[in-house]
Amino acid sequence: GSLLESTHMMNQTTCPDASLDFTGRFLLPVYILVFITGLVANGWGLKSLLHNWNKQGNVNMFVLNLGLTDISYLLTLPFLVVYYSMGSKWIFGETFCKITRFCFNVNLYGSIGFLTCISVYRYLAIVHPMRAMGRITVTHSVMISVTVWLLVNVQSLPDMFFSKTYGNNTEKCFDTTDEAHVEDYLKYNLGWTLTGFCIPLLITLGCYGHVIVVLCSTNTIDKVLKQRSLKLMFILILLFSVCYIPYHVFRNLNLWSRVLKKQGICFKWSDGVYIARQISRVLVCLNSALNPLVYLHAHENIRAQLRRLIQQALVYSTTKLKTH
Repeated sequence: GSLLESTHMMNQTTCPDASLDFTGRFLLPVYILVFITGLVANGWGLKSLLHNWNKQGNVNMFVLNLGLTDISYLLTLPFLVVYYSMGSKWIFGETFCKITRFCFNVNLYGSIGFLTCISVYRYLAIVHPMRAMGRITVTHSVMISVTVWLLVNVQSLPDMFFSKTYGNNTEKCFDTTDEAHVEDYLKYNLGWTLTGFCIPLLITLGCYGHVIVVLCSTNTIDKVLKQRSLKLMFILILLFSVCYIPYHVFRNLNLWSRVLKKQGICFKWSDGVYIARQISRVLVCLNSALNPLVYLHAHENIRAQLRRLIQQALVYSTTKLKTH
């Protein structure tokens, strides 16, 4: 212990620590706000989803699971509010600390997984409506949802085996790990970022890229519908870029700067990275309050609207022709 302490002290003299006080002051009001708005928005969203269940088709299953990931995460926020309001003192024990962090990770990667499923579903509905839509049954949606939950749990499970406290002092509850295991955690986190975030991001961007090309090159699709579909795409791309990209970039950079700090290598940017990491944690927890925006758009049955709008366009053009 004393050897560790002396090396830690030595590193502290070479590398000044960023202000930890900043984290609590910054995260506390956001957690309270997200808890209240998130519960209201998700409760309302799930209620209207269940109310209109039969009108929507099989995208429902993914939207329902998206709502469940959000609510499971929101229920852990009161414990974090207590933690930060007590000046980063954790009073619930290490096991519960790990469970809280696990729920956060499952929600985060569950959200990304189900948003990706919704994106693929939208892609099939617009680009291959005749071929794909009839073949996707409720059973398929349930099986895909179960697979997403399994993958997310498998990816998040190793996190539970990393220490979340300072040695025997259980008053801390780290969202990554302590200094002793930071190198291993960085390796694990890079793999996790690739499978849990980069691959879903590429799938989503691929789907939307193709959808945008189809929407912009087809003249039969109504202007309003085109704008609406593009708007939804921008909402989802915005969710990814605002909530998820900064979080993953700065989480890995922060871990890397900690590994360097441990080796006595200091960079001017490490404090900036630490602060950006805290801001990105706020942005990522906003996803639970913003996801209900997706409910609103998942409610519209695109195929029925497309058909109705095309019919209206045909009727309009034929009456125009007759009057001329």
